[in-house]
Amino acid sequence: MSDIVQKLWGFCHTLRHEGIDYGDYIEQITYLLFLKMADERGIEMPEACGWQSLKEQSGIELTEHYSDALRTLGKQDGLLGDIFAGALSRFHNPVSLKKMITLIDETEWTGLDIDVKAMAFEGLLEKAASEGKKGAGQYFTPRIVIQMIVRCMKPDPRASREFAIMDPACGTGGFLVSAYEWLKEITAGGAVDRDLAKRIRYSTYHGQELVERPRRLALMNLYLHGIEPEIKLGDSIYEIPDSKRFDVVLTNPPFGTKGANQSPGREDFVVETSNKQLNFIEHVMTILKPGGRAAIVVPDNVLFADQAGEVFKVLCEDCDLHTVLRLPDGTFTPYSPGTKTNVIFFTKGIPTEHTWVYDCRTNVPKITKKDRPLTKEHFQEFERCFGDDPNGRAKREEKDSQDNRWHKFHISELKERNYKIDSLKWLRDDSLGDTDDLLGPEELAAEAIDELEAAVSELNAILDLMGNGYATEE
Repeated sequence: MSDIVQKLWGFCHTLRHEGIDYGDYIEQITYLLFLKMADERGIEMPEACGWQSLKEQSGIELTEHYSDALRTLGKQDGLLGDIFAGALSRFHNPVSLKKMITLIDETEWTGLDIDVKAMAFEGLLEKAASEGKKGAGQYFTPRIVIQMIVRCMKPDPRASREFAIMDPACGTGGFLVSAYEWLKEITAGGAVDRDLAKRIRYSTYHGQELVERPRRLALMNLYLHGIEPEIKLGDSIYEIPDSKRFDVVLTNPPFGTKGANQSPGREDFVVETSNKQLNFIEHVMTILKPGGRAAIVVPDNVLFADQAGEVFKVLCEDCDLHTVLRLPDGTFTPYSPGTKTNVIFFTKGIPTEHTWVYDCRTNVPKITKKDRPLTKEHFQEFERCFGDDPNGRAKREEKDSQDNRWHKFHISELKERNYKIDSLKWLRDDSLGDTDDLLGPEELAAEAIDELEAAVSELNAILDLMGNGYATEE
């Protein structure tokens, strides 16, 4: 896979001299990879729009043919038209386009035992991030983390006729693709009856994404898996959701506070805050069905922000916050290497009695891309401790963890801490006494930024209130 990414990235450097930036380049790759894999899977395309027709062209006829094909595909009914809506060719040099087609044609993409297009996309984003590009992390959640969460949450459409899965910040569709792949694995390749197969294809998988490019990739990924999802383009927390409710929500909302200068002003949000991550938690509580379950990736600053206690108090009253997983440092390397992250698991409609916390961070070597990559072994013990019940009701004991990483907190202990989940700690951090393991300047700066962003978010909330007539008069 790394060889393929290296080839694609190398060609990206060539195209930069022709005015095609990395974002445009990745978008063009998604179009061409989609057409290639659709051809490999035997998916029928409109006349003169398929991969073979592109391969037959050259010169100026090729660039014109490619532009015409994109326009035709964008006018199709259904998901195909949705995928290619507004698609434009950025290639002006037919030699470059021909070389790109030849490069992609060298590999049988669907024959590789991985979600290759997403991997190639993420590989290119990683390259861009390592060269200082900003914002690449908004598309990316490590696949190992996604697969671990899916195995714990068991999003099984066979549970009911109306079963629906949602990711309100779906990016390139990693959670939705992984949920479907999990289903195929437990059903021996997708062996289900005709009625269930139809429901799975058309009405089980849902998403929403703010940015057009990753949404397009999510639609393509699922379409190539035989799924036609509903993925809306829009802002999940500032737009009022419709009446649709979901059995399972799996999501990693974007980190940071960019653009969050005012609270959404939604009546269904009990706590008014401009903190985007806290807004996402409230949003997920709204869109879950009673009895529905959720897993959300959140950074530490969400757990200690000023209004975090208020949001988590409501969460614990209305939902069973049964599990918190503290992810290893560096989990989101190279995008946000200094951001400390967690996964919170809860079920709607049952008040919290106990919260179990698994610490996969303290005294665990920091994740690095080359020397200490994230692996599924990092989460094997956690998955055993979590148990087989996706609602967190399997029999649990602290002794299930050999290194005392699994700890149970009664709701009274959460109340004593004002529901600041970040304070649920019990392990001694050995690195505090070892100067060799102290955080470097970049990581310290990242932590400081996280805390400053949380403070800025709260100040914006105060300014917002003042702007709405709540300022005190002298």
